[in-house]
Amino acid sequence: MAKSLAILTLLAALFMAVGAFRPSGLTNGHATFYGGSDASGTMGGACGYGDLYSAGYGTMTAALSTALFNNGASCGECYRITCDYAADSRWCKKGASVVITATNFCPPNFALPNNDGGWCNPPLQHFDMAQPAWEKIGIYRGGIVPVVFQRVSCYKRGGVRFRINGRDYFELVNISNVGGAGSIQSVSIKGSKTGWLAMSRNWGANWQSNAYLDGQSLSFSITTTDGATRVFLNVVPSSWSFGQTYSSSVQF
Repeated sequence: MAKSLAILTLLAALFMAVGAFRPSGLTNGHATFYGGSDASGTMGGACGYGDLYSAGYGTMTAALSTALFNNGASCGECYRITCDYAADSRWCKKGASVVITATNFCPPNFALPNNDGGWCNPPLQHFDMAQPAWEKIGIYRGGIVPVVFQRVSCYKRGGVRFRINGRDYFELVNISNVGGAGSIQSVSIKGSKTGWLAMSRNWGANWQSNAYLDGQSLSFSITTTDGATRVFLNVVPSSWSFGQTYSSSVQF
C-alpha cells in the first residue's frame, strides 16, 4: 500500500499545476530586428540554446532588453507582439502579430540615447527580433516599430530537451523546448546511484551540477516560473556523453 501511495504521489508531481500559466496584461514597447533574412545571425546567444532549430525554436525568436531579460531568467519565455498600427501606420502591418520565444539578450548601448540607437538601454522594454519574425508585423524599411506585447503560454512540439556539456564533476545542462511558462525557476538532477540534487543556474538556460554522475542514467525535476513541475525519469541513459542532446516525451 505504501509503495502504491508513493507511485500516486509521484504521478501527481509529474502533472501538478497543469494550466497554471496565465497570460500577462498588455504593455507598450518597441521592436527592431537582427540576424539577416534567414535568421542565421540569431543562432547561439545569451541563453545558450545554440542551433535554434535543433533546440526547437526556429526563427520566431527575439533578444530581450535588460528590463526584460532578467539576467537570463527569462530565457524560453514566449511573447505575443503586435505592431501598434495606431501609433505608426507607416511602418506597421495593420492587425499583425507574432509569437516569439526569448533566446538572446540585447545589450544596452549607453553611448547612444534611448530614443536614437540605444533601444535596449534600461529601462526600455525592447525586443530585437529575428528578421523573419519582425517582418510578420513590420515593413522592412521602418527598422523600428512601436509594439504592444503580452507574455503568453509557450506551445512546443515534442518534449523538453537536455543538452549535457561540461566535464567530470561538472555537468552543465542546457534545457530547451520548454512549453507553458517557458522559463525555469528551479531544476534538480538525480543519477541512478544518487538522490535528488539541486542544480544552480550558471548562465542563460544552462544549469549546473558538481556531482560525479558519469555512467549513471539521469533524471530531472523542473519547476517553471508559474510553479508547474514535471519529472523526467531516466530521460538520459547511462551511456550518455558530454556534448549530446537527449529529448523527452514530457512537456509542460
